[in-house]
Amino acid sequence: MSIHKFGIPSLLPENIKLLSGPGCPVCVTSRYFIDDTVACSKIDDVILTTLGDLIRVPGTETSLHEEKSAGRDIRIVYSVLDAIKIAQDNRDKKIVFPGIGFETTAPLSAAAILQATEIGLDNFYILSAHKIMPPVMAALIDEGVNIDGYICPGHVSVITGTQIYEPIVKNYALGCVVSGFEPLDILQSIYMLVHQIEKGQPELENQYCRAVKPEGNIKAQKMMYRVFKTRDDWWRGIGIIPDSGLSLTDEFKAFDAGQLFESLPGTHSDKDKGCICGEILKGLKTPEDCPLFSKACTPVDPVGACMVSSEGSCAAWYKYARGAV
Repeated sequence: MSIHKFGIPSLLPENIKLLSGPGCPVCVTSRYFIDDTVACSKIDDVILTTLGDLIRVPGTETSLHEEKSAGRDIRIVYSVLDAIKIAQDNRDKKIVFPGIGFETTAPLSAAAILQATEIGLDNFYILSAHKIMPPVMAALIDEGVNIDGYICPGHVSVITGTQIYEPIVKNYALGCVVSGFEPLDILQSIYMLVHQIEKGQPELENQYCRAVKPEGNIKAQKMMYRVFKTRDDWWRGIGIIPDSGLSLTDEFKAFDAGQLFESLPGTHSDKDKGCICGEILKGLKTPEDCPLFSKACTPVDPVGACMVSSEGSCAAWYKYARGAV
């Protein structure tokens, strides 16, 4: 989004191409997870709380937005801590929060569960689709996507530190630069990667040193890995990646909505008719390669997840790269 918002591609020579990968948490969330959240919302004693971006992502047959219009008790919140407050105010209801996002938001979900434990809240549940970054970065290389270097996300790195990218450099001889989101941040990060390539010396560098430390946020990491453990998880357009997702540990399984509602109809089907969201997430194609882009698929009426979120490749391309207001 930042790259297109600031017109970065127009400033680059033709031999430098920026690929948009699976960096949008809403975009990589599988269709079966959306179906599970919809199923939760249909249970009579459930209040489903969700962040705004997730509500419009299409499931197999419907979306949370459509179910809310049909009268389901679905509430948009700004934070998982808002869901905790709703649970406190509605003790006779089960409050479910779909947890999405990478290492940036997983500690918030962990903090909410720890808070619920502390105050004895027994009607709050998380349906986790949290994921971590390094496994998918390696998976793209293993699949043969033509990548010469990674611009690594600054907001994730604030939590994780820079060390999580060291295996990418060591195992794949691929440069990684942790970047901020301002235009000069992005341009400097691109320059740093180009310099590595020209020298033939891939390495891990931190452009965003004003915010990111090598060790990251230790307190947030401890909370996250106390509450969550890694598991194999499904990524939209890519499939199952080992140890790439986060599920609740045995200590906190009482807060797991998946354990509570065992009949949720999850299915590994992520096919969008005519939509090439999966190939866009891999960096194999751009939004304008999709026959639905800006025609049948727009931010007002999205077909695929990449058009729903403001962080999605298609939404950013639609708003900025095609000159839309």
